[in-house]
Amino acid sequence: MRYIEPHGHMVSRVTDDYEAMVLAGCQAVCEPAFWAGYDRSGVEGFHDYFCQLTDYEPKRAAKFGLPHFTWLCINPKESEDTVLAAEVLSIIPEFIDRPNVLGIGEIGLNKNTRNELKVLEQHIDLAARHGQMILVHTPHLEDKLKGTRLIVDALKADARIDRSRVIIDHVEEHTIEGVLDAGFWAGITLYPESKTTPARAIDMFEIYGGQRVWLNSACDWGRSDPLAVPKTAVEMRKRGHSEETIDALIYGNPVRFLAQNPRFLLR
Repeated sequence: MRYIEPHGHMVSRVTDDYEAMVLAGCQAVCEPAFWAGYDRSGVEGFHDYFCQLTDYEPKRAAKFGLPHFTWLCINPKESEDTVLAAEVLSIIPEFIDRPNVLGIGEIGLNKNTRNELKVLEQHIDLAARHGQMILVHTPHLEDKLKGTRLIVDALKADARIDRSRVIIDHVEEHTIEGVLDAGFWAGITLYPESKTTPARAIDMFEIYGGQRVWLNSACDWGRSDPLAVPKTAVEMRKRGHSEETIDALIYGNPVRFLAQNPRFLLR
């Protein structure tokens, strides 16, 4: 088996996770910028975090022979502070040209507030001006449908955005169809508490197809599993899916999307 982990927060994981992922067949890991579990007090904290994502973490992953890529942004949970958000947005161009940066993400919404939407639009503008791909976080639980619609509308409103270079992550049964119909990629997240289970993910794949879909674990410091993708592949085998179908979903699709950035190179 081979697969890509297209959304994993590896700064919050131990080195044993890297070893287990490689042994399971992982060929690369991609790490979007995210919330640290607390609100950072200033732009300096984000500067140090971006240095970690573009320098230290790739070196740590390389010790296990695993290519590490990243996305940069201020996450939605900290976007309510628009002054801080503007400061963070101003430093992102310093890091965009680093060799493991794939684009802007994971941007999006948390509580669907006006300030969050404003900062989302600023991120979209930043990505458009610099020709960057976009990875989007959708809100959890009861706010997901409203938030997903707001996100889709914001992206569609900017004519500079190529929808084939945008993935809207954490889709569920009530949001995946709208995302795909709008021309975006959809990410299904295998996370035990606030997202989907392997069974639900496979159901969505069987209903909506796998043309513009990827699976990811979004493993972080919460109850999450960095091996969720290969474990779901095993469940797909039990349902009778072929090895070719499984490989296309967990390896081919992420490669097809991510390789739109020429920096995404596999050894």
